This record gives sequence, C-alpha cells and structure tokens, in this order.
Amino acid sequence: MHEETPSSPDPSSECESRIGYRFSDRRLLALALTHRSFANEQRDVEHNERLEFLGDAVLGLVTADWLFGRYPERTEGELALAKAALVSERSLVLFAEEIELGGLVRLGALEARSGGGGKGTLLADALEALFGAIFLDGGWQAAAEAVGRFLAWVEPYAASERKDPKTELQERIQASGRPLPVYSIVSEEGPEHDKRFTCEVELDGEAAGRGVGRTKKEAQQQAAAAALARMESASESEPPAG
Repeated sequence: MHEETPSSPDPSSECESRIGYRFSDRRLLALALTHRSFANEQRDVEHNERLEFLGDAVLGLVTADWLFGRYPERTEGELALAKAALVSERSLVLFAEEIELGGLVRLGALEARSGGGGKGTLLADALEALFGAIFLDGGWQAAAEAVGRFLAWVEPYAASERKDPKTELQERIQASGRPLPVYSIVSEEGPEHDKRFTCEVELDGEAAGRGVGRTKKEAQQQAAAAALARMESASESEPPAG
C-alpha cells in the first residue's frame, strides 16, 4: 500500500504560531518574511525593508509606553537606558532565535548558502518587519500585544546586560577618547534625615545632565542617566550616513 509523504509545514502558519498572532492579510506576513536577496532573484516581488522601517517605529513607541506604565518610579534617563537595552539588536536577535525565525525568512540562493538565516542583522530586521506587518494588519492593540510578548520574554536578558548609568557613561566616553565625565554636587536641600542632593555632570566642560537623589551617589547616577538619555536622543535625531 502506498504511503503518502507528509507535507512540510507551511512557513506562514509556523510563524503565526510562534509569534502568537494570526494575520487577516497573509500577504503582509509573506512580505515581512521576504529578504531583499530573495526579491532580487525574482520578478515583481517586494522585500521587507519598508515594513522593517515601520516596525522599528512601532517597536520604539510600544516599548516606551510599556516601560512608562510598568515603572512609574523611574526617571527619564533610566527609562531611556532600559528602552535602549530592550530594543537593541542583541535583544531582537535573542527572541528571533528563540522563535526560530531564521528558518522562515525567504532568502536568495546565495544568501541562503552563506548562512543568511543565522545572521544577527537579518534576524533583527525580519522581527521588526513582523511587528510592522502586525501593526498594519491588526492595528495598535495587536502590535502592542505582540511587542509586549517580546518585551516580557527579553526583559530579563536585557536587564542582565545593562550597566549602571555612571559605568555606562564612562565607558562610552572612554571609547570616544574624550575626557572623563566630571560630577559636581550643585545643591543640597532638606533636613539631615531627608536630604536631597542635586548633581550635575559635565562632558567636555559643558553641562550634560542633572540628577537628584537622597545620596550623592544616587544623584550622580541620575545625572549620568540624564546625560545618556541626551546622547541617545541626539544619536536618534542624526541623519543616516551615506
């Protein structure tokens, strides 16, 4: 008796199962899983880079909203540091590997032979494209739920990699060859049992961040966090090179 060979699983269905979202318009899912190398080898086939652009923005906004509601006690600088860690390429790659996304992305023959499905940048881009596709397909709530699942899974890994603000700021400045940050306590208020210290950190002789804390150390950390937040904001607003 002839025995039928079981068909291989549908990559689209596999992806929906792994990310916990079912698409109404499956063309959006197919587009999110299409790498430029595949599109270049075909005719009239789009690739996922526009969806990646949208997904990056969706990811950033959902993450900011998620952190804002989850950690009401954190300062702007602390929230900015947490956000940067959560949406980093490393975090995206970790989750993409967890859901085995690399095996679902459509690649060109040459890219596939060179191990493209395991490349970190490719995986991160594909995951962002998926978030963009979910936003277009299901709206803000669907995107927020999908990104929320990602954030809940990746937060412990991102937190373990995050340094305290003073260390992070010093390492960044050292790497750039600039003079080390200079911290100054600019004010001290309140009774002895409830002091409030205000600290200012200078970079290259200019004020770069200010923080308030119950101890001088806490105020320094808050000032460093504020300086890092400014640096992150400045880097995001810079036009891309090229």
